[in-house]
Amino acid sequence: MIRIIFLLRKKKDLSREEYYRYWREEHGPLVASHARKLNMLRYVQVHTIQDDSANAAMAEARGGMEPAYDGVAEVWFENREALVHATSTAAGRAAGAALVEDEAKFIDLENSPIWLAHEHPQVNPTPENIVATPRSGYVKLYFPLRARREMTEAEMQRYWYSNHGPLIRRQAAGSGIARYIQVHRIEDPIEADLRAARGTKVDSYTGHAELWFERAVISTPTPERREANQRAIEDEAKFIDFKRSSMWLAKEHVFVDHR
Repeated sequence: MIRIIFLLRKKKDLSREEYYRYWREEHGPLVASHARKLNMLRYVQVHTIQDDSANAAMAEARGGMEPAYDGVAEVWFENREALVHATSTAAGRAAGAALVEDEAKFIDLENSPIWLAHEHPQVNPTPENIVATPRSGYVKLYFPLRARREMTEAEMQRYWYSNHGPLIRRQAAGSGIARYIQVHRIEDPIEADLRAARGTKVDSYTGHAELWFERAVISTPTPERREANQRAIEDEAKFIDFKRSSMWLAKEHVFVDHR
């Protein structure tokens, strides 16, 4: 599968309440109505849990990070061909244009980066049924990251997958990680088209990590979890530019799932 990652910052003239209301109640159903025309396999809104003390604590532990985004729109396709085919039809192009037009009503498009990515599951239950829905006890940790400046994107992704991934897997149980996926950005000319349609100015990230926890795990750290977290941060510093990365907790709203 291939995934579109779209980190969102709300328009400055909207309150948080109105932003989330419009995204969930107006834009979400609009996307779902066009899902078949655009060959979408899955569409999920990831809503940031605002003013959560854990968000600030995670950034502080890493010496300061970029402000959390207001959310993420995630769209899955069976493969690249399905995505390309969707934009090659008149109906698909019209649907895509309608979505961009609606996005402009509530999203600060210039400051909302968008890119394509592939998933690399690291800790994955079977079946893949862990979702941080609003009523569940799970939260999703979202961690868009950029490589240290002395590393190429390929070098960073290689270390992330080959060195950091195994470290996190080894201590997943003690850390309380229920699920962990690395999502690596891929170089693709489609990204330029997505950015141009939205007037995007912010650079894309090298990828993002996503982890699911029971909320109680975040709220009640143990000595074992604190040690595991410190080991993770020490290793992250070897390949991640924290000042140009971000991290926050969120809840998921699933609108389309044809898997």
